[in-house]
This record gives sequence, C-alpha cells and structure tokens, in this order.
Amino acid sequence: MATSPLEQFTIKPIIELPSGLDYTNSSLWMTIAVITATAFLVGGMRKREMVPGPWQSMAESVYEFIGNMIRDNVGSEGRKYFPLVFTIFMFVLFGNALGMIPGSFTYTSHIIVTFAMAIFVFLFVTLVGLFKHGLHFFSFFVPEGAPKFLYPLIIPIEIISYLSRPISLSVRLFANMVAGHTMLKVFAGFVFGLGAATFGVGALLPLGLNVLLIGFEFMIAFIQAYVFTILTCLYLNDALHLH
Repeated sequence: MATSPLEQFTIKPIIELPSGLDYTNSSLWMTIAVITATAFLVGGMRKREMVPGPWQSMAESVYEFIGNMIRDNVGSEGRKYFPLVFTIFMFVLFGNALGMIPGSFTYTSHIIVTFAMAIFVFLFVTLVGLFKHGLHFFSFFVPEGAPKFLYPLIIPIEIISYLSRPISLSVRLFANMVAGHTMLKVFAGFVFGLGAATFGVGALLPLGLNVLLIGFEFMIAFIQAYVFTILTCLYLNDALHLH
C-alpha cells in the first residue's frame, strides 16, 4: 500500500510519560546522534598517535575545520566559544546524516527543533553583545555614516532584519531537509511502481537517479550543517565587534 512521502516526518511516542513530555522517535535519534558523535570523537582521539590513522585524521579534520571557521569569521575573541560552535555543527551534521539511514528519523526536518536551536543562538549572541558593549550594543542598528534624517527608516529595517535571524536560520535547515527527504521518497516510489509495471526494466532509470540523489542529499546534509554553523559565527562576530 502506498504511503505519503510526508509520513516519514511523523513524530511517534516511544515511551509515554505522565507529564506529557514523551520520549519520541525524535528524542531517540537525538540521543543516537549525541552518542555517535561522542563515540566518533573519543574513539578517534583515544590513541593520539603522532602519525594519525584514518579515524584520528577525520576527528582532527573536523576539529580544525571548525577552529579555522571561527578564526576566519570571528577572530581571536571567538576561540572561547569554540565548544558551543563545535557542538552545534556536530549535532546538526549527525542529525542530517543519520536521517539518511532507512527507517531512521531526521529530527532536523522539524521546524520546532531547528527553531529551538536558532532562538538559542540568537539569544546567546545578543546576550554576548549586551554583556560586552552594554547599551552601546544598540548602535548596531544604526549603520556608521548613515545620514541622521534616514534614522527613522533605517533603524526599523535593521531591527526587523535582526529579529528575522532565528526565522531564516531555522527555516533554511528545516526546509532543505524536508524537501530532500520527500524527493527521495517520491523517487523511491517510482522504482517500485515502474518495476512492477515493466517486470523490473522500468525501475533501472529511477533507481540510478535515486542513487545519485542520495549522494546529493549527503552533500546537502553537510552543507546545511556548515551554513547553520557559519551563520552562528557571523552572528557572534556581529555581537563582539558590532560594525
């Protein structure tokens, strides 16, 4: 029986709790992502060989990748925020990648999850800016060199742009994950439908296309984790350095 491509995004309770805060399939795959990411990093750095093997090389590459991202986009002041940025990248990346496993659940495909992460980043960088600059932080909404007679127009635009950050950050990740997984599900349906109608011959083309799309979706999983993380770095840079 054919099922809707959107059925894969249904949140189902695994352990029902009296408080109503059930342990769901989304919670389960968040737990699996945290355990998998931890095992990947701890296992890769367990021996710490002078000449690293493949596993250690991958762990060190991820570490250096995020370190360079912070250095290039935030500067030396951003080094203290490395644990936060690194955790965000790994959580999003493993959530996206593990969601490609058949029968798994992609928790980054739900706007409530991505928005919760985005609003946390938004509030965090805002507090960083307020603690560092005090009331001078609000000069961020007045571009340097702008004519004063344009302030009534520029300031509301800057405020709206600033407040829209968590929305754009969350919708970008959520929409890409939903669109990609829905597309894979639709093409997978073509494989079975055309295969049954043409004794398997007609399934070859959509099957080959589906394999290409899976590879493309893995690339998107990394790109979206990168985009979410680099935007976090840029927002942090704005909070630390203003204009």
